[in-house]
Amino acid sequence: MAAVYSGISLKLKSKTTSWEDKLKLAHFAWISHQCFLPNKEQVLLDWARQSLVAFYKKKLELKEDVVERLWIYIDNILHSRKLQNLLKNGKTINLQISLIKVINERIAEFSDWGSQRNICAVLRCCQGILSTPALAVIYTARQELMVALLNQLCRSACRQPEGAVVAQLFEVIHLALGHYLLIQQQQVNPRRAFGDVTGHLLQPYLVLRHLLSEGTWTQAGQGQLRQALSRDIRNQIEAMLRGGVFQPELLSSYKGELLDHQEGDTKMGALKSLLAPMDTVITRLVEAGYCEPSLHATVVANSVALLYKLFLDSYFKEGNQLLCFQVLPRLFGCLRISHLQEEQVTALSASDWTTELLVLEQLLNSVANNNIYNIAADRIRHGEVQFCFYRRLAELLINHSQAPVPAWFRCLKILISLNHLILEPDLDDLLASAWIDAEVTEFRTRKAQEALIHTLFQTYAKLRQVPLLFEEVLGVICRPAAEALRQPVLTLGPATVLRECLLELSPSQILDTWSLLLEKFQSLVLPSLRSDADMALKSLSLSSLLHCIMFNMRSLDSSTPLPVIRRTQCTMERMLGELVKPLLTLLLDPPDPEPELWLQKVSDSALLLSYTWVQVDTMLNLNCSQYHSVSGAPTGVALEISSLPPLLPGVETQLWKEIEKLTAQFNSLGRYCLEQLYLQRMKRTLLLTSFKSQEALQTLRSDAAYIVDSGRESLDQMTVASWDGQVETVNALTYPVAHWHLMVSNLTILTSYLSPDDVHHLASVLLRTLPMSKAQEASADEEPYITLGKISKGVLHSPLFPEMQSLHSAFLLCLIERCSSILCSGVQGDPTLLSQQLPWLFEKDHMVVAHWEKRFAKVETENIECRGEVAQNLLSLVKSDFPIRLEGEQLESLLGPLEVLSTLHLDSVLPPYHVSYFLLLLLMAVAKVERTCSSLALKFWMTCYQLLGYLQRGRSARSVLKVVYVSDIFEITLTSLLKASSTLLIEMDDPSWLEFLQVIGTFLEQLLQMLIQIKLSLVLNFGKITAFLSRCKPHTEAASSRELENQNPLGRQLLLVSLSKVCQVLGAFVKERSRQPQEASAALPELLQQTTLQMGTVLQLCSAPGPGGWHLPSALLPAVSTLLEADLSQHRSNEGAEITQETGGTVFFHTALYQDVYSQILLELPVLTGNVQSFQAALQFLTLFFSAPEIHPQKDSVFISLFHSMRKVLADPDMPVQVTPEIKPYLEALFAKMLEMGTTEDFRLVMRSVLQGLDIRNTWKAEPQAVLSAVTLLELLLTCPLSGEKARLLWRACPQIVTALALQNREACQEQPVRLTVVGPILDVLAALLRQGEEAISNPHHVSLAFSILLTVPLDHLKPPDYGSTFLKLHNVLFSILQCHPKVMLKAIPSFLNSFNRLVFSVMHEGRQKDKGSTEDLPVVLECARLVERMYSHIAARAEEVAVFSPFMVAQYMTEVQKVTLYPAVKGLLQEGIYLILDLCSEHDILFLRASLQPGVRDVFKELHNDYIKYHKTKLKGEKRYTV
Repeated sequence: MAAVYSGISLKLKSKTTSWEDKLKLAHFAWISHQCFLPNKEQVLLDWARQSLVAFYKKKLELKEDVVERLWIYIDNILHSRKLQNLLKNGKTINLQISLIKVINERIAEFSDWGSQRNICAVLRCCQGILSTPALAVIYTARQELMVALLNQLCRSACRQPEGAVVAQLFEVIHLALGHYLLIQQQQVNPRRAFGDVTGHLLQPYLVLRHLLSEGTWTQAGQGQLRQALSRDIRNQIEAMLRGGVFQPELLSSYKGELLDHQEGDTKMGALKSLLAPMDTVITRLVEAGYCEPSLHATVVANSVALLYKLFLDSYFKEGNQLLCFQVLPRLFGCLRISHLQEEQVTALSASDWTTELLVLEQLLNSVANNNIYNIAADRIRHGEVQFCFYRRLAELLINHSQAPVPAWFRCLKILISLNHLILEPDLDDLLASAWIDAEVTEFRTRKAQEALIHTLFQTYAKLRQVPLLFEEVLGVICRPAAEALRQPVLTLGPATVLRECLLELSPSQILDTWSLLLEKFQSLVLPSLRSDADMALKSLSLSSLLHCIMFNMRSLDSSTPLPVIRRTQCTMERMLGELVKPLLTLLLDPPDPEPELWLQKVSDSALLLSYTWVQVDTMLNLNCSQYHSVSGAPTGVALEISSLPPLLPGVETQLWKEIEKLTAQFNSLGRYCLEQLYLQRMKRTLLLTSFKSQEALQTLRSDAAYIVDSGRESLDQMTVASWDGQVETVNALTYPVAHWHLMVSNLTILTSYLSPDDVHHLASVLLRTLPMSKAQEASADEEPYITLGKISKGVLHSPLFPEMQSLHSAFLLCLIERCSSILCSGVQGDPTLLSQQLPWLFEKDHMVVAHWEKRFAKVETENIECRGEVAQNLLSLVKSDFPIRLEGEQLESLLGPLEVLSTLHLDSVLPPYHVSYFLLLLLMAVAKVERTCSSLALKFWMTCYQLLGYLQRGRSARSVLKVVYVSDIFEITLTSLLKASSTLLIEMDDPSWLEFLQVIGTFLEQLLQMLIQIKLSLVLNFGKITAFLSRCKPHTEAASSRELENQNPLGRQLLLVSLSKVCQVLGAFVKERSRQPQEASAALPELLQQTTLQMGTVLQLCSAPGPGGWHLPSALLPAVSTLLEADLSQHRSNEGAEITQETGGTVFFHTALYQDVYSQILLELPVLTGNVQSFQAALQFLTLFFSAPEIHPQKDSVFISLFHSMRKVLADPDMPVQVTPEIKPYLEALFAKMLEMGTTEDFRLVMRSVLQGLDIRNTWKAEPQAVLSAVTLLELLLTCPLSGEKARLLWRACPQIVTALALQNREACQEQPVRLTVVGPILDVLAALLRQGEEAISNPHHVSLAFSILLTVPLDHLKPPDYGSTFLKLHNVLFSILQCHPKVMLKAIPSFLNSFNRLVFSVMHEGRQKDKGSTEDLPVVLECARLVERMYSHIAARAEEVAVFSPFMVAQYMTEVQKVTLYPAVKGLLQEGIYLILDLCSEHDILFLRASLQPGVRDVFKELHNDYIKYHKTKLKGEKRYTV
């Protein structure tokens, strides 16, 4: 044996052996079990190590591929399972320090020069060492090696490598950091840890953390670095910095450095001898050269926020606030913005500002969140050192305004929240740069600006200094500035903030602010307003502020103190006399020549203040009886109308005519406010008792007409602008939106006084501005502000729209006009002939409706029949080449109005409109379409027929039958569809075509049902329909096979749908009539028989030959069911009557067809489960087929074949679970019929199948679908009415079934996660079984098994929907026991309460208030809490049985409820339930509870009992007073 291993060792060391052979031999020696070498693993590892060390020390020359293979060889050894097993078994493998140094050197080469030679293998070796604790000791035992490795690894990563090396590099970094953190925790010398981190690791790892935070690798195309690993490494870096730089042992050094330094230079000598950790960290942080210059500033900025956060995490506690602050200025000094005032740096770019302001925001947030700044302590103890620093910060931010950066606003907001005095010296500059002069457009910046303004107003409101704030605002507005360049002062955000603030202010502050505004306006703006456009703009800004204050102050009422009312009245009088009227006078006496901008802005300001004054005056008059409006009727008004309210008190009427002419020049705020003034006059006029007088009505009409006419031209421009709803932002672009918004908001007032032309104008604008396409609607919804489309859409969906009859009727006429014009544009050839045949299509405006009104009048007065004319004209057009042809664009244009039409309430329109729309929609549906637009045509037809069906369900549906017969509509519809189907380029099984067939079927069914309901010439109409169907070509019996191939398959389907609907409706009617012999008629049954014969023939044509018979498309299965149902009803009616010899005894003419379909369904049943509707149709057919034994095949038992097929379907693992609830009613009907007509042996077969499926071996074989199918079968059985021997068989098997269910439930609940797909049905079946009562399950033991099932089902760690459904099922089982098994309840109350308490405690757990998380799941928990409350009431109803256990129920409830804090709604429901149990407790029980409960629980119980006495008991006594 010695020769074996000594030879291998010698060959590995021999210089004559080639390296190729050495590597092969070493590989063989490692993997072979036949090579016996003492300490083989160590020898082979040492050989590879020595070879590599010799090569890198230049003592050995090796080829590159040999070196790489040596590294791979070491890597294979380190990662081998063999080595891991040896180490586990206690064998020692020593790694020499030389190998570690070589690994570190190779990584250093990669970090310094980017040399990737063998780097992947080296990193894998390093990873193998670090991932094996027994080998990693060589690193952890020598801290300097680990620090060097971490340094080199991080520098390598900071080079931002790419490719396969990235994943390996970061895995090694992750492992190395993990080991170093353990070393750090065990380090007893804090200075060494601090030195290692600051000297070697701080700089590179701050750079690495920045790169990871930026997503340098995780956002790459290949996804080289996992998000989770990136996050873990960042957390490790933070832990390393915390453990090295901010150790608890260094707190005294930080205090010595930061706090003693404040006392002066007396201790500088002592300080030098101490460790200066903060200076060291900052020096290392700001040093240049450790990363690329382009990254340096960003790395420093991001690191500043991190270091301050770590410092606070480590050292912040009560008493250390000053220490934590002293770090802040030093870290802030690392940012470039800190040197801006010293002019030591050049201007920063926008991205640099964003980065540094975000860091500053984090620093200030840390100060605010940790309460570092205490105003009193800073002023009294520390000489306002913090305040001075924050003042310097505020000056820096205000002097270098950065309005485009959201963080700039947020920093100012935090400073205000710290102390308003920080910013008060620069309040005017703050208001100018952050609000008045700020140009803010981006959404996030707007939100930050709003938050700043909100904080500003809230702060000064609390200080009761809002007038002071407004004085500064007014000072900024009135500064000399290029006013035209300013944004509006009150856009949506600032206006909303100001509105909220004003609502909370006291009347005195409001009046002070109001008076201040008036004074500033009079003293600074009004004297210089003439000829000064800049002053005109300032006047508009002040007017908007006045408007906002007056509109949003709290209203006066009768309880308001009289001095406040008087002061308000004086201010109103002063405003009218000293401001509003002078502005109007100045407006009517403009400078010469008239500057357009000046004129526009002064008119805007004057009319805005006029409208504001009138609105507020009216509101004060209505709400406060002690307020008296300014008197003074307008002069120059005719005597007969002087009693009506003026536009503005004391202003001559003639002046308003001049103002109207002036404002007509501009689409601006002035015109909008003038409309508001006229609207206000209308409202005030309507408040008068004489508003119905002729003079008042004339004024109301003229005012309404002015409002509509004022913006008529602007609405014709169809602007796409959006308006934020603020008065100040109304301009030439937004005026149309504001004008339309004003009219729509007051339609209920305006429409009563508008002329028909004006109403028609409103309706046409409404239709024109509606978003017709989905794209337009989506873009309108995305727009955050008000648009024309949004306003019109709101009107269309408003419930008030149908109530405004004049506008609603005008809108319906506009829709008719729009659709008619599109149809007329598709007329081919000369339209003269068509206008003679369809005159109503070419009528204009209201003449369309007038046409049908005249027709109806003739029918009623002269009894003239006009049905034939319209129907014959349409039929002749449909049968010939239809003269209207619609192309793709025209179809798209019609779909928009049709979508609008579908949102209207057409079921309540008047008969003329109903007929107009019905015929118009019918004409659109029968028009020719372009052949290439098949999918678009289907969508168009579907919309038309859906609307036609909706009309036929309406109130005026019978009015259509005064114009056309039902049979004519049927023939017109089907004729056009049969012709159109021949040109459609679409497959028979296309989903859109199948959906269209359903729509057509629904429409035809509604049409025929209406005919049945009104019983209008039934024999005549059905006779014409049957005759028409018999003439249709696709069902001709004499057609040859070649002709059948050439026939239109889509047309056959259409014909089949129409035949099935006739059979369905007529069959049901004939069946009902047959029960009333006096009404029976032979004509209709004969017509039904003809239709069924035709339908059978068409079904044969629609079938295709297949194996074993004819194959019918699954989409046509409902037609077969309809045919079979009609045949069955005829057969049974013939059996009930006296049948002559000629008729024989049967009417089943299609037995072969039914048998073929039956065979086809049995074969295809598993496939049909993929389509719910087809599966439902198949089950419906099988139910009907089973009920007709005459058509059953003779060779096989239908019951057995059908049962095995259904069992196979239910056991199919591919069967979608969601199908089961939808098909359940059909399955129940089928099984009820099967069990009703089946024999006892058949029933035994079903029971055997159920018990076999519930066998526990199915679960052990991993066949859950077999179990689920058995449970489903059992559930279906329990819904079927059983009697006699069949019922006895089921009840005798109940004990076995319950035991099997318990075993299955236990197995399903033991799996992780719980198989709820099995548990849920088991609970449903168990509840159904228990509901059968004690007659079915007589043994109490088997009922008790239900409790074990309930206790097994887990309720924790479930998703909310699963939790809710499982909870309900458990509750149902408990409720079934409580209600249906009283004998069991006598002995098993403890078990019952144990199961019920699980539900109660589960609701408590799910309904607790969580630290983080939304309340989205609360509705589910509330529903469960309601179930618990209801169960408490049922338990309390059994007072005699439960009274003994009531104190224990209360005790258990109290013990659990005191552990959690419940949501109030959940707590309320549970308390209502436990109150009912307390009703059962005696005084002795209450004393027992007070004595026995734990101290904490006892206090909660006392509180509960007090509430019970206070609320529940008193309520109970009140109810008993009214109880007999």
